[in-house]
Amino acid sequence: MEITAQMVKELRQLTGAGVLDCRKALEATEGDFERAAEILRAKGLAAAAKKATREAKEGLIGHYVHTGSKLAALVEVNCETDFVARTEAFQALCKDLAMQVVAARPQWVRIEDVPAEVVEQQRKTYEAELAGDHKPAEVMARIIEGKMARFYEENCLMEQPFIKDESVKIKDLVTATVAKLGENIIVRRFARLEVGG
Repeated sequence: MEITAQMVKELRQLTGAGVLDCRKALEATEGDFERAAEILRAKGLAAAAKKATREAKEGLIGHYVHTGSKLAALVEVNCETDFVARTEAFQALCKDLAMQVVAARPQWVRIEDVPAEVVEQQRKTYEAELAGDHKPAEVMARIIEGKMARFYEENCLMEQPFIKDESVKIKDLVTATVAKLGENIIVRRFARLEVGG
C-alpha cells in the first residue's frame, strides 16, 4: 500500500509524532491508522520512561479559580526547559492539574508522599472492619490491598482518575505529555484554597 503525505499528516495530527516516525509506523502497519497510532503511543511512553531521570528545574505554577472565586488551586509543575514551559500543551496540563486539585481534593501528590503513620492507620482501620469476617488470611490481605488502592486513588493526585476523562489517571496524563513534549515533567506540589474551609 502506498503511504501518502495526507495519511502521514493525519496521523501526525492525531498523535503529535514526527513526520518520519508517522511514515515508518504507517509503513509497518500497511496503512492501518489505529495500529500505527498504537505503535507511536508505545514508542512515546518508552521514551517518556527514559526521560524520568532527567532533572526538571524549569516550569510553571498552574492555577485555577473556580466560578464564584470561593475555590482555587495552585500547582507547581516542572519541566527541563523554559521553551517547553511556554508551550500550549504544557500550560494546558498545568491548568488541568489545578482544576483536578480543586475538584478531586487530593491530600498528597504521589503514594510515596503519604506519611507512613497514615498508611499504617488506614491498614489498621481496614483490618478492624474485616475482623468479624472469617475469611482466609490471603483473602483478607487482598481485600485490604484493594481498599488501600482505593484510598490512594482518592487521596493521591497522580493516582486519581482525570476529571475530564475518568478512563485516564493523572499519572498517565502526565506521561502522555512527557511523550508529546520530549522532556521530563514532574508535578512538585500543590495548594488548594477554599473560602471558610
